[in-house]
Amino acid sequence: MAQTDLIALIGFLSLFALMLLRVPVGMAMGLVGITGYSMIAGVGPALKLVGLTSMRTVTDYTFGVIPMFMLMGALVSVSGVSRELFKAANSMIGHLRGGLGVATVLACGGFAAICGSSVATAATFSGVAYPEMRRFGYPQSFSTGVIAAGGTLGAMLPPSTVLAVYAILTQQDIGKLFMAGVIPGLFAMLLYVITIGIIVRVKPDWLPRGEAKPWSERLADLRHVWAPILLFIFVIGGLYGGFFTPTEAGGVGASGAFILGVLRGKLDRAKIKEALLSATRTAAAVFTVLIGALMFGYFLTITQTPQKLTEFLTSLGVGPYGVLALIMIMYIVLGCLMDAMAMIILTVPIIFPVVTHLGFDPIWFGVIIVMTVELGLIHPPVGMNVFVIKSVIPDVTFTTIFRGVLPFVATDIFRLVILIAFPIIALWLPGKMG
Repeated sequence: MAQTDLIALIGFLSLFALMLLRVPVGMAMGLVGITGYSMIAGVGPALKLVGLTSMRTVTDYTFGVIPMFMLMGALVSVSGVSRELFKAANSMIGHLRGGLGVATVLACGGFAAICGSSVATAATFSGVAYPEMRRFGYPQSFSTGVIAAGGTLGAMLPPSTVLAVYAILTQQDIGKLFMAGVIPGLFAMLLYVITIGIIVRVKPDWLPRGEAKPWSERLADLRHVWAPILLFIFVIGGLYGGFFTPTEAGGVGASGAFILGVLRGKLDRAKIKEALLSATRTAAAVFTVLIGALMFGYFLTITQTPQKLTEFLTSLGVGPYGVLALIMIMYIVLGCLMDAMAMIILTVPIIFPVVTHLGFDPIWFGVIIVMTVELGLIHPPVGMNVFVIKSVIPDVTFTTIFRGVLPFVATDIFRLVILIAFPIIALWLPGKMG
């Protein structure tokens, strides 16, 4: 074994050891990356790399998309939009058998489209939708399963923070990646609704009906959701039409969320402060992981790990789709151990050269990988979204949540197969962009 290979192997083992010791992922990657780099290139160049990488990351205009969209999501979240979306969906279809479940999926999709975070969506609707479903006698397993599955829409529908980070790491067009997530995200919502319909058909008495409201009340509830819909159309429409860049879209989105919140009387000084603190904390955490990942990426480059992995995987003789299947299995396993952002940041610098060598479209692969990562977030035995729901609803057991989420896991696997078989689903909208 060559010296660089040995250093790379020790680096990976050290990284996983640090993560098992609960060292934050960004810190662990940065520490291993710089130590490994200094062992090969020397201490001086390694220390220079720390300063250059940190400064370049926090001052890069392109990276501004992350804190801007996070601020937009935080402002929307504290404005109570999630409750308004759920109330409107519930008013329209809650009286149908299983209608509260469908309302939860639709509201999760709407909230995800302006929040961009799976964990935030799952946590929010655990407080908004779960009490309502339980009030009408919905089983615990179904109620929590729908929320866990609906939460995963946060990483697919734009503005997805995970897709933005993937775009930055692979130097792809953020706007095109956002557009690539739209149809698969809507397709996911449709399949979740169909899954609920099948559950209703198989077990007719399992999911009760909600409360039927008069049309005057339904229309009144529906009128409250004009603000998030307007915000989404303005931001994504402007991005799709080429009127502004993704970073500008983030700025416009954050400003729009602030103005709409103030005009509608949903934002006071305390809520604005809460949103700013929340967005700052989350952005700081993402940038820490990003800086660590970039330094770890330099270590991988100097040890030629991606090239060697490409040679190894292509020599297995399983073909491009066989290699893709192996990569996806790895992501599903990793999804049980860490969150979506950490997975993408840790693995994409290693996996991406393999994927491009095999001839897969990088935009399509971004959507496929984010979908697979999200599947890991609800997959037994350890799904991150399940842990989030459990922390918000302590009286429900992990077994109950996993039992409720299994039909949606099956739906997600079916959706992945469809998207792999028909890449046009993800690539049609980006192809129409100028």
